[in-house]
Amino acid sequence: MSKTIIATPHAPAAIGTYSQAVRVGDTVYLSGQIGLDPASMQMVDGIDAQIVRVFDNLKAVAEAAGGSLADVVKLNVFLTDLGNFAKVNETMAKYFSEPFPARAAVGVKELPRGALVEADAVMYLG
Repeated sequence: MSKTIIATPHAPAAIGTYSQAVRVGDTVYLSGQIGLDPASMQMVDGIDAQIVRVFDNLKAVAEAAGGSLADVVKLNVFLTDLGNFAKVNETMAKYFSEPFPARAAVGVKELPRGALVEADAVMYLG
């Protein structure tokens, strides 16, 4: 099976040695997104804005791959403060509907660019 690299200007450009997403067959692996505004490549302010930006960025990459967030089967969320997990749940409910994807939430010491939240995903388009 061949790999197809997914890229869109509607999500932040990769800031390292990775692609925004990679499709192999009917599965798309979406790289971690932080609260970077794709136009300015600057971090948005505050946890609430960062959570929204993370899901907007994931949505843009999912759409560039020919899918939507409804096609996400696995989501990983990384937080520098697990006390913000309820906020992630609240915002996630605006982007996802039942049946919800499988999910993990992990507390981490720090994230790139001083981000407060990051999420990556696996999407199935079959």
